[in-house]
Parts: sequence; structure tokens; C-alpha cells
Amino acid sequence: MPTTAVPSRSDLIAHLLHTRIAGDVATPRENNLSHYRELANGNRYFWLGLEFGDRWTDEQDVLSEMAERCGVDADPEHRQGQDTIDPELTLDGLDRAATLLRKAALGRQRVLVATGHPGGLLDVHAQTAAALKAAGCELVRVPIGLSADEGVVAQLAGVAMYERGATLWHTHSPLPMAEILDALPQEGEDLPDLVVADHGWAGYAAQAGIDTIGYADCNDPALFLGEAEGTLAVCVPLDDNVVNPRYYEPMTAYLLDAAGLTPA
Repeated sequence: MPTTAVPSRSDLIAHLLHTRIAGDVATPRENNLSHYRELANGNRYFWLGLEFGDRWTDEQDVLSEMAERCGVDADPEHRQGQDTIDPELTLDGLDRAATLLRKAALGRQRVLVATGHPGGLLDVHAQTAAALKAAGCELVRVPIGLSADEGVVAQLAGVAMYERGATLWHTHSPLPMAEILDALPQEGEDLPDLVVADHGWAGYAAQAGIDTIGYADCNDPALFLGEAEGTLAVCVPLDDNVVNPRYYEPMTAYLLDAAGLTPA
């Protein structure tokens, strides 16, 4: 559970800007545009487990959608330098996510929480998992012995992650989530009602038809496009790996309070 006091919306926006979780983020414009181009060119690594067919083959269409849903600069002539995430859109995404978390708690749903960014978002996900469990949700236990991408699927603090060589790895791959969702029915377990994740973990779950909340940086357009198409339920824009993971604590406190998941 979060130990940080719950901030007001205006205070959280100020915090997001100060810590560069939103606003002038560290991800450079060149990197953003390169990823938009790769997605539009059909590079499936950048699809994060979603299926787009030929619906997003124009880089400018991707940029326009990212400007609307994430808050990056909409000017196609802006090719390098600073780029941005709109903190108001971050807060809007958190509010939409809170609605799904509240629904999950009220329905005591089965929830799977996972991250491809353990260095940045692990505590956000772990606190969310703990709050849902305390509210009566069933956290999906990942079957033991699953492997993907020459590593294994681990679960710590209620959060599924990718482990390789006794180290938790940053990964965009959808394969660990694919392994989980394939293995659960084989072990007589139901699929989750809700997934809370990021990167390919979120994309694959959403493509499989599961209600999914995904966190995404401005250089990961796939989850935003998935939300635009209605495949992904909620995409929350933010820098997913700021200097200190503790900077996310006020955001987590806001999210869980909005979902009614903070202790009385």
C-alpha cells in the first residue's frame, strides 16, 4: 500500500512535471519518430503483441494519434530535440484506470499484474497488486517453469516479470504473457478478468481479448493505437523509467485512492 499522501490533481500535475514523468520528458524526439516509423513499416517488435494489419502504415497518422493521446508535439517538421507528454492526459488515463480497478475490486475479479519495466514500474505494479488483493481480488499465480526469450517468467510481489541469469530484465516482448495465457487453461485455471501491465505484456493480453490497463511511454505508440482501436481498455501515458522509481509514489497513491483501494 502507498505510504505517500494522496495528492490533489493539481499537485500531482506539478509533481509529474517536476520529476519529468510527464511534461518535458527525457525520451528524445528522434527516438519517438523512429519508433513511429518502425511501427508504420510493419516492424512487429514495435507492435508489442497487438495486431494492426495495414491500418497504421502512415507514420504521420501514428504521430497525429500520439499527439492526441499522449501529448507529443504534433508538428511533423519537429524532427529532433525535446518532446513532451501532456500531464493532463496522464491524469485522465489514471482516472480511467481507476474506474477499471474499482470494478475489479467490487467484482472480486481475477487480476494479473505484470511489467516489462521492473527497473521503473515494479513498485507501481506491486502496490496495485497488493491493494487489489486486500480488496478481495484473486491475483493470478503464474505457473512455475514457464520460459520465453531464453529466460523464465518469474513472479515477485504479485507481479509477473521476465528473469534471465538471476536478473530481472527490461523487455518489450509479448512472449512471456503469451506463455502465461497459454499455460493457465492447461493447468485448469481461468484466464484473468483484468490485466494491469505495460509493453508487450499489456499488448498481448489486450489482443487476447482481456480487459487491460497499460502504461506506455511516448516512444511506445502501439498501446496508444490499441486504445484508439478499442483493443486496449486504458493506456496511461508517462515516462516509464525516470531517474528514481520513488517519483511514481504520488501517482500510485492518486490512482489507488481514485479506485477506492486505499485503507480506511
